[in-house]
Amino acid sequence: MNVEELRFLCLQLPGTTESFPFDDTTLVFKVGNKMFALMNLDGPLSINLKCDPEKAIDLRERYTFVLPGYHMNKKLWNTVMVDQFTPDNLLIEWIKESYALVVDSLPKKIRDLIPKSVS
Repeated sequence: MNVEELRFLCLQLPGTTESFPFDDTTLVFKVGNKMFALMNLDGPLSINLKCDPEKAIDLRERYTFVLPGYHMNKKLWNTVMVDQFTPDNLLIEWIKESYALVVDSLPKKIRDLIPKSVS
């Protein structure tokens, strides 16, 4: 996947917004005003995704392109290096999981405002 494909995928998730809150090289995707993905636009393409702590460790052990979250809580975030060898199906799965983790952590009042359909 490339930057535009990743961006399109993130923006298809209900209630997602995008912004550059830190600098002009880090694109951030939020739902309910909480981050679920951060994409590096300067240098090698990477995306930071929230992850269950146990699964985060497992993914780092299984895949060389999954690293502890860069500039993030390394217990809860992974950085996925994206190139032609990174399987699209895994990226899609992990983006959706990150999104779901954030949605599930939102207060019910905010969660109820987000459409439920995530395919």
